[in-house]
Amino acid sequence: MSHHTETLVIGAGPAGLTAAYLLSKKGRSVTVLERDPAQVGGISRTVSHNGYLFDIGGHRFFSKSQAVVDLWDEILPNDFIERPRLSRIYYRGRYYAYPLKAFEALRNLGVFTSAACVASYLYARLRPIEEPKTFHAWVRNQFGERLFAIFFKTYTEKVWGMSCDAISADWAAQRIKGLDLGAAIRDGIKRSLGLRKRAPAGGPVIKTLIESFRYPRRGPGMMWEAAAAKIEAQGGHLRLDRSVDSLSYDAGTGIWTVAARRADGSRETFTARNVISSAPVRELVDAIRPRPLSTFNARALKYRDFLTVALIAKSDKNFPDNWIYIHDPSVKVGRVQNFRSWSPEMVPDADHTCLGLEYFCFEGDGLWNADDAELVELAKREIGQIGLIDPADVVDACVVRQPKAYPVYDEEYAGHVVTVRRELERDFPTLHLVGRNGMHKYNNQDHAMMTAMLTVENILCGRRRHDVWRVNEDAEYTEAGVSGADAALGSERLVPRKVA
Repeated sequence: MSHHTETLVIGAGPAGLTAAYLLSKKGRSVTVLERDPAQVGGISRTVSHNGYLFDIGGHRFFSKSQAVVDLWDEILPNDFIERPRLSRIYYRGRYYAYPLKAFEALRNLGVFTSAACVASYLYARLRPIEEPKTFHAWVRNQFGERLFAIFFKTYTEKVWGMSCDAISADWAAQRIKGLDLGAAIRDGIKRSLGLRKRAPAGGPVIKTLIESFRYPRRGPGMMWEAAAAKIEAQGGHLRLDRSVDSLSYDAGTGIWTVAARRADGSRETFTARNVISSAPVRELVDAIRPRPLSTFNARALKYRDFLTVALIAKSDKNFPDNWIYIHDPSVKVGRVQNFRSWSPEMVPDADHTCLGLEYFCFEGDGLWNADDAELVELAKREIGQIGLIDPADVVDACVVRQPKAYPVYDEEYAGHVVTVRRELERDFPTLHLVGRNGMHKYNNQDHAMMTAMLTVENILCGRRRHDVWRVNEDAEYTEAGVSGADAALGSERLVPRKVA
């Protein structure tokens, strides 16, 4: 069976659903294909287990882009709650507020270690590494070697499963840009003295220093389930349980032919003038027929996977953190989410707590392949070692695996992405890459949405007017939304071309 649509969207995560929502709102024909047989939202979905709700990864609804905020309000107008942003770092048996409080950090580290950190920072500023290429070198330049070892090395290597010397500096520059030790100390002293005030409206905000955020009352899946419903109400189509097997492009007619397979083995064919893909670059390129020359480059791209072990416990122990970063190398867990602190509606029983222990791994390794019972026992043992709850109080548990959660920023990734992008844009003018995995960029949810918003503008105007790759790199493209992108067009790096 064959179906035709003007635009075919691969993937029903934040980027794919944003694109489909905006196109269907304009009355354009759009169909979304999603591999998951039951849910939309991708990594931003909400998982339910016996009435308890789990956020996969933790999704703060905060953005510098008013266009993104307005779209959230349009799709989910009455279900946001305001939540305090509270996080801590666990290191060597002690907890540190994150962002740091200067006096608390001084007390926990001790005077001599703190003095050594400051001396290390001053030395790094006096003798910086020129043009840092690695995460280690970039952070060392910003914070000094001692603070790198204490607050960055262990956690980062847990997340990525590789040495900080093998991780590109691009990741650090993208994730913690705008923050250095001086800013952290000034902010930390204000926090310690209770002097910190909200930034004025429209003023600069460093995302790592925000103090509150909005959140759907029953998890981020509310947003994307609402988006999916509105897409269909506007005439769009959503097809779950569809894995894309192959894509081919006829340059003469400008038509794409896409084959999709269901879990039961049945197949469908879709034709379209435009394809928007949020699928992992490696999978997308591998599905194109005939195979692009850059297939080798796409196959070299790597991904980091993770799993969440949610522990439900009958316990009166409570703490206000949304999550706690575990920098201690004596345990495997990388981060602990406290679902009640995201929203009280995530935990239906007032006398219970629900914590999500996040383990970073590679699909197919020992952690990933461990059976659920083994993972639950590991999580119970480690939560007891950290001291957040008594393992004996755990009454239920759930394991959720998330493949390809993070595109890996190793030393070679940038060159591979440039090669793939150059070939796809040259040979397939109506193929558009969006989102985190779709562009192999560690975008936040709002950045992924912005790439989709600009892509829709490109399709509607019939040319690549906006360079979506500048989102999360160029402030005008990120903070002011489409209007900011318009203002930046004078310096646009891509030559506009016909796309529809």
